[in-house]
Amino acid sequence: MTSIRKRSWNAPDGSEKTAWLVDYRDQAGKRRAKSFARKKDAEAWLVGAAWQVSQGVHTPDSASVTVKKAAELWIEKAEAEDRERSTVKQYKELERLHISPLIGSVKLSRLTMPMVEQYRDDLIATRSRAMAGKAVRALSMVLAEAQRRGLVAQNVAKGVKVVRQGREKAKIEIPTKQELKALLTAATDDEKPLIMTAILTGLRSSELRGLRWADVNLKKATISVSQRADQWGEIGPPKSAAGFRTVPISPALVTVLKAWKLRCPNSTLDLVFPTTTGTPQLHQNMLRRKFIPLQVRAGVTRPKLDAKDKPVMDQEGQPVLTGRYGFHALRHAAASGWIAQRIDLKRLQIWIGHENIQLTIDTYGHLIVDAGGDADLIAAAGAEILEM
Repeated sequence: MTSIRKRSWNAPDGSEKTAWLVDYRDQAGKRRAKSFARKKDAEAWLVGAAWQVSQGVHTPDSASVTVKKAAELWIEKAEAEDRERSTVKQYKELERLHISPLIGSVKLSRLTMPMVEQYRDDLIATRSRAMAGKAVRALSMVLAEAQRRGLVAQNVAKGVKVVRQGREKAKIEIPTKQELKALLTAATDDEKPLIMTAILTGLRSSELRGLRWADVNLKKATISVSQRADQWGEIGPPKSAAGFRTVPISPALVTVLKAWKLRCPNSTLDLVFPTTTGTPQLHQNMLRRKFIPLQVRAGVTRPKLDAKDKPVMDQEGQPVLTGRYGFHALRHAAASGWIAQRIDLKRLQIWIGHENIQLTIDTYGHLIVDAGGDADLIAAAGAEILEM
């Protein structure tokens, strides 16, 4: 039994107040009430609530939690499932910086798709589109978990997306052959094995830092990836099944690694590129202490920018230079080198460690250009059509 009735009362200052009270029972038969300033708002709300009750998915305001609380439950679930430490860290940052400040105080029972659309617009106005997209997807994951727990009837963020135009999509940066040669020339004897391995195998930073000598077969000229070191130096398996792979290596790299094995620091973990004390390198340390200084010595640089994207100047008023590339650029260099040798897409996908061929095409498809081959295909197709 449901009803809408007008309620009047006197406020502390003596003025008369009125509200429209919706009286109804939820799917468990418990009596509930909700008030509105206008009758038409009460009637509109009751239509939706009645349908939710009939479907057994209604969540009254008094039993609802806020978006912030739902996000905390989402993070707790990730921690309980022993998700990657970096993944949990990212979830916490998304909640703390991009979800709770903008929409965290809203109760799930009152959250609507238009409110999520406004949340998306607010993100786009104050963050990059890439970050806005991550935050909207995170909110959808939060609501999906809340729905699983029975805390909300539906995921109103499911259909909300941040569309990135083609011109906004980040393009991969690939060092030129001259830059790669400059890096190898400027590298010290202790730096060269790591840099050369990265350039010629396409292994990720975490995979290189977790690489074991047991996975380097110098006789067969292959490197197998079976583990990785995360950003805190903890050893674990690759993030996905595609991460487990074997990559062939060139004779030149075999020679460099043979010499490196003789002088490599001892490591109880059997690491190929450990610290001087034998422990896994940290990614940030590898960048700050090795890769960035190496780029500066090699002349592969760009001006260092401050928080406002303005060049940082030294005491003499000259721009401070930093490395032009992130370490991931060496992975792209390996892929571009393989593509230049006309490697087939399946090998490229396997060697680079992508989960699916579409990701490989999306990342490197623009490099796969064969003008001569295209001309031959067009000529053959034209001849076939004209003979019909």
